[in-house]
Amino acid sequence: MKKRTVATFDFDGTITRKDTLLEFIKFVKGAPALYGGLLWHAPLLVAYKLRMYPNWKVKQKFFSHFFKGMSYDEFCRWGECFADTVDQMIKHSVFQKLLQHQRQGDTVYIVSASVKEWILPWARKSGISHVIATEVEVDDQGRLTGRFSSRNCYGQEKVNRFLAEEPRRESYWLYAYGDSRGDRYMLDLADRAIWCKKM
Repeated sequence: MKKRTVATFDFDGTITRKDTLLEFIKFVKGAPALYGGLLWHAPLLVAYKLRMYPNWKVKQKFFSHFFKGMSYDEFCRWGECFADTVDQMIKHSVFQKLLQHQRQGDTVYIVSASVKEWILPWARKSGISHVIATEVEVDDQGRLTGRFSSRNCYGQEKVNRFLAEEPRRESYWLYAYGDSRGDRYMLDLADRAIWCKKM
């Protein structure tokens, strides 16, 4: 029996040219608020760059600073509006690869450490129904707590979440597209790994 083909794409830096967390914050809160937040969290960001502080903690603190207390419905509306901005950040060489997989009838996934609510609207518009990403926590009043309800979808967690969706690894041929050390585990899992840093 012929194996089906599955293709996974990282989002930030692979499909897009920019970090969408920062661009989404700027889109919702404005550039001055973004730069003020970066300055406020500078010690944590330096510690992360020196690998003294974990990625997920820095990201959650940064996310909480801007979005804790926002209603989930409003957050989702901002995600819908952001889809057109994502279009302006696309790496067209990588997007053409994605479209090629779609034309061939392959199953396409976005597997990203970014937050699902600002990836999914763009993905749906682009004909991609499978998105694996970091999930936000919502309280009983329908407001963001500032925490994540899933583990940060980064590194090994990308593989864990993907295999939960596609557990029969022997039944498909896997392409993986990525651009950073956070994608290394996903690229190692693939039959064909494509490094997109310079694409």
